[in-house]
Amino acid sequence: MNQYWNELVKKLDPYVPGEQPKDKSYVKLNTNENPYPPSPYVLEAMKQAVDEQLRLYPDPNCDQLREKIAEHFHLSSDQVFVGNGSDEVLGFSFMSFFSPERPVLFADITYSFYKVYANLCDLQVNLIPLEDDFSLPVSSFCKPNGGVVIPNPNAPTGQLLSLAAIKTILDSNPDSVVIIDEAYVDFGGETAIPLIKDYPNLLVVQTLSKFSSLAGIRVGFALGHPSLIEGLNRLKNSFNSYTLDRLALAGAVAAIEDYAYFQEMAERIVTTREHTVAQLKKLGFSIVPSKANFIFITHPEIEAETLFHQLKSNGILVRFFNKPRISNYLRVTIGTDNEMQQFLSGVQSILEKK
Repeated sequence: MNQYWNELVKKLDPYVPGEQPKDKSYVKLNTNENPYPPSPYVLEAMKQAVDEQLRLYPDPNCDQLREKIAEHFHLSSDQVFVGNGSDEVLGFSFMSFFSPERPVLFADITYSFYKVYANLCDLQVNLIPLEDDFSLPVSSFCKPNGGVVIPNPNAPTGQLLSLAAIKTILDSNPDSVVIIDEAYVDFGGETAIPLIKDYPNLLVVQTLSKFSSLAGIRVGFALGHPSLIEGLNRLKNSFNSYTLDRLALAGAVAAIEDYAYFQEMAERIVTTREHTVAQLKKLGFSIVPSKANFIFITHPEIEAETLFHQLKSNGILVRFFNKPRISNYLRVTIGTDNEMQQFLSGVQSILEKK
């Protein structure tokens, strides 16, 4: 029945999310979800929001949430844009700030949704190859372009780019918007938000999905100069004025207020990550240095795809990317201590059998 598709839909190559299988219970380490629950304070706030007010539309401007975010990051509310997950915020950003006439720069190994957005917006893309160790070649992002997108830490590698490097890129691109996607920054990274005051071309995008254990309510936000935020609002209000529902707004406000709880959970994840890395090295794995809630691993004696399938058959899900340069790597989300012990035991058993 695809004779009814228009030319845009026909040429799309959609993003493929991580598996969400329902055939049995798995140790789920494939979608970078936080293994710990949202804070009780957040859950109670959402329960309280289930009332007769649900018959009314939510606040289209999300004023309370924007004010909370602005207060938390020492900004003004006109420097805050919120949306239905950071994916939507990124999508709006591609549509608002990038044009087909000038190429957008992002890495060859990065969050695969960027290619989808670029294709959707009919943009030119200049893919910048990462170095052999997966580090970002900063100088390659300092040439004429129509925009720059960098996840920091990078996905799926987990590597962090320094603020000094980000400043170099910003200084080299005064006429282009530079988007720093900080979905994983709270697991050991350093945010670029303080640079906003000096760089009107900087847009920092964050999410409550990872750090705040709220992937299920889909809340993301962008921080930047008021003119950038105005552009995003113009686009959003031409598409869907009500991007966040009442329950999501209530949960997001509470999450910003209960930052200390989520910081404690993030510290647990970092501790577990470092322990897991140490154990994997003993088993012969090479691990890309990570400042995210996942690790990127490879082993010289077993192919990643083989290990992926054997782990899955043993009830452990990780992420395999059948793509150039990374087809022999697995991305492993950091779960609880118990989940990571099951993962390590599973890997050790597979290696011993081999």
